[in-house]
Amino acid sequence: MGLLIEGKWHDQWYETKNSKGEFVREQAGFRHWITSDGRPGPTGEGRFRAEPGRYHLYVSLACPWAHRTLIFRKLKGLEDLITVSVVSPHMLEQGWSFDRETGSTGDHLYGSEFMHQIYTRAQADYTGRVTVPVLWDKQQQTIVSNESSEIIRMFNSAFNDLTGNECDLWPELLRDEIEELNSWIYETVNNGVYRSGFATTQDAYEHNVKDLFASLDRIEVILSHNRYLAGAKLTEADWRLFTTLIRFDAVYHGHFKCNLKQLREYPNISGYVRELYQIEGVAETVNMEHIKQHYYYSHDMINPTRIVPVGPEHNFDAPHGREAI
Repeated sequence: MGLLIEGKWHDQWYETKNSKGEFVREQAGFRHWITSDGRPGPTGEGRFRAEPGRYHLYVSLACPWAHRTLIFRKLKGLEDLITVSVVSPHMLEQGWSFDRETGSTGDHLYGSEFMHQIYTRAQADYTGRVTVPVLWDKQQQTIVSNESSEIIRMFNSAFNDLTGNECDLWPELLRDEIEELNSWIYETVNNGVYRSGFATTQDAYEHNVKDLFASLDRIEVILSHNRYLAGAKLTEADWRLFTTLIRFDAVYHGHFKCNLKQLREYPNISGYVRELYQIEGVAETVNMEHIKQHYYYSHDMINPTRIVPVGPEHNFDAPHGREAI
């Protein structure tokens, strides 16, 4: 994992000395919005109107943040409107690459070798981490957004007039509850697995992993009486959580030392994951080979042998039993 400094690539891992061993995630650098009429959204500039064929999504099948956007693209019927390029799961000295030999589709727009070239195409002197997902505007040749939580909200509503898809995963009546769920789940679960796995002191690791499992315990209780996080309706909060949970036993439990329990020891959570996985189209967005290859092969500071484990075995197609909740 590297970064650009004034448009120059540096192979540089996260700095944790000044944060007492804590991993601190950098804020996204591009925060514009696509809207139905091109007016400005909550952040950034306007001029990004929802149009068929105008936008392109760069993703990793391994990355939980990018996975969110693929799920929303699927559920909102945007596959014919928004094209996609997939990077290799191996993130090495040059960061995310378009190496077709190791699982990338290649860069369908420009034939780039590396993801950092997309960032400098948008802004030649860009400084910051080079992350996915990236939502690209083919018309203006620039990045609309590299913030997954905002991309999924664009996908939820901006293209509805073009698709006729009225499925609303951020319903107005539940927004306060969704925001509250998103806040603590992001801090302690979505980012909590990284704060545990990338910690460089024992204290930082221990308090983050304990916070993570306290939140999983809390989620298990919620799902004992709610079918979904916000009640009877499936919302954005569920999909934001799902992309972490689907990776949990395969990579976070072992690779990131999040090993107080496996998800299979939480009956409500494990049934919930199976139910979401079995929703039409979602399984197509899950690539466990890319997931395991990325984490175990790319993070050689954690796994210097780069041996990728063959397990654990999962059967996400097994009955979930959530109908009774």
